[in-house]
Amino acid sequence: MSKWIPFPAYADSFPFDIRFAFGDEAPAGKHGFLTVKGDKFVFEDGMVAKFWGANFNSALCFPSHEYAEQVARRVAAAGVNIVRLHQMDADWSTPNIFQFAKGPRLVKTGIADPESLDRMDYLIKCLKENGVYIYMDILTYRKFRTAETSVGAEKLVSGAKIYSYIDPEIIQLQKEFAEFLWTHVNPYTGLAYKDDPAVALTEITNEDDLFARSMSGDKIEPFYTEFCDMYREWAIKNGYEEDAKDFDPDINTPSMIEFKSEVMENHYKTMTECWRKIGVKIPICGTNWTECAATVRAQRYTDFNDGHAYLYWIEHSRMNDKIRNFSDDSLTTHTSLLAPQIYGRIADKPYFISEWDEPWPMTLRAESPILLAAVSCLQGWSGATIHTYAYGNRHNEFQPLGMEVSSRVMGMGYHRQGQFTTWNDPAKFGLFPHAALMVRRGDVKTSEGMLGINLDNPTAKMEDYNTKEYLASMSNVAEYTRAGVEFDDCPSRLATAHVSINDKLVPGDGKIVVSDTGELYKNTEEQYGIIDSARSQVVYGYIGVNRTLKTENLKIKCKTDFAVIAASSLTDEPLASTDNIILSAVGRVSNTDEVRENGLLTEIGKTPILAEVIEAEVQLKNATENMVVYGITAEGYYTGTIPSTYENGTLKFKIGDKFPSIYYHIVKG
Repeated sequence: MSKWIPFPAYADSFPFDIRFAFGDEAPAGKHGFLTVKGDKFVFEDGMVAKFWGANFNSALCFPSHEYAEQVARRVAAAGVNIVRLHQMDADWSTPNIFQFAKGPRLVKTGIADPESLDRMDYLIKCLKENGVYIYMDILTYRKFRTAETSVGAEKLVSGAKIYSYIDPEIIQLQKEFAEFLWTHVNPYTGLAYKDDPAVALTEITNEDDLFARSMSGDKIEPFYTEFCDMYREWAIKNGYEEDAKDFDPDINTPSMIEFKSEVMENHYKTMTECWRKIGVKIPICGTNWTECAATVRAQRYTDFNDGHAYLYWIEHSRMNDKIRNFSDDSLTTHTSLLAPQIYGRIADKPYFISEWDEPWPMTLRAESPILLAAVSCLQGWSGATIHTYAYGNRHNEFQPLGMEVSSRVMGMGYHRQGQFTTWNDPAKFGLFPHAALMVRRGDVKTSEGMLGINLDNPTAKMEDYNTKEYLASMSNVAEYTRAGVEFDDCPSRLATAHVSINDKLVPGDGKIVVSDTGELYKNTEEQYGIIDSARSQVVYGYIGVNRTLKTENLKIKCKTDFAVIAASSLTDEPLASTDNIILSAVGRVSNTDEVRENGLLTEIGKTPILAEVIEAEVQLKNATENMVVYGITAEGYYTGTIPSTYENGTLKFKIGDKFPSIYYHIVKG
């Protein structure tokens, strides 16, 4: 029978602080503005930029000054060096950028509430001081008001999705807000956002395109007719007169694909040109919505590609009840988290994942930070931000997993009640230090070559291609070699090999996958994986089935069935010779009295948050004598000295027996 220990989170601190492992990186912006060189982000001083971070959603973009100081220190201590300010324009949130508190009727958007703006300014100042960069969202959930336009903008969905690309008044409102925001001078830094190199990345619109969303179903007027008239005029001009007579804008005929692609590309060019005239210097992407090949192709003129990576299922019909569906698929067998990222990246551009998650209540989610970080290194991706650190800013140790706010919130219910909140989840944010060390230091090697995968079907989605086995092959590409997509009219210059989407992309039968660098290993049948680099070594998945797993310096025999056991050097030295190591052992995490029945969560439970104790025998090959193993509590105290022996260059000890924790500090005495 497994053992469990309380492992609460504290809003103002992290159990340890790894900032020193990256050198002196504060304040953010010290290397100059971020630029693009090939498929990399590079600062003005020549330093290649690698980011690991989190989204701050909706209300968390506007914390009190006191909490801004606390949360900036906490995320930096865990290894975060970028925060995406996301959903700041969501009117269901309190506060949001346009309204600090509910009360007076909001007549117009586009004008920031002074209190909201002051709080965001101070947050950015605090993050910057702690070496944390900003990814600035511009259009996410803005709900345009009647008084802002002459065309009934209040009827549009949040973010004016679809029609934000085509309506002149909506486009003008986007430009005006962008000019306001980029030219606003932060009184706490003395710099306009456009002039602050700590504000490093931005996007034009969040999760929006003209291919994945339906127009014919709602036919919102006058916007629907406006789109149809635009298409008719374009079709006749381009020789598609027959197509212009009778059509459905949701049926992507060749002419409609060409038209939509042109509209999207022109919008990105227009908005980018506007922002450049304002004085925005940093890399700009169009959208992060890679639902089909045509959407990816439309990003060919932007500075970088951005994608979203999720693995979760929710029983939508019961989202108002205390019952939520979840999947317990292991990431060693499932394709959803990684495969779309290969599909969404144009091979010659930097790639950033602005949202990723395997959220609570999925019980195997501890795999996700480690695996995503390792694959990011292998692929040479530029960074990732989890969705999300939190939606609100009223955090304390008495908040259980999945319950950040008191009841359901507009649009998805539990989705915004706390299901995606990670600040207090040992299974995800708890493993951030190892993920950050891998990504930011480049602990895991990037493949030397690159596959350029040709996409010949512009409207095909990942699930449309052939069979489930094909999808598994795409997932294995992510863990096998560096890859991105190319098109006939947009070939890759950086690819060292050019292949078709229908070619066999990974050798073998898919049961065992080894990266071409030799540092990543995955066994899909036995559902475990190994990450084996000089400074960070990990075993993850179903590792506790009477087997001994080895890396270069670790030998693990785990009693607990599912776990992530990760060891990282906290110095520039490899694990073989360093005198300072953090070892984490995390598996399943739940609330106290959490109840699950037949795959459904029926009772959320309460605090304290509990972590399953990982019981394992550990052998560490290390040349440093007199190393001591300590457990670390959630509060950052040593629990006690773990009994150990040292013989013939190997430190041997057991975890989970005496002074159990999820964190162990191995340091020279």
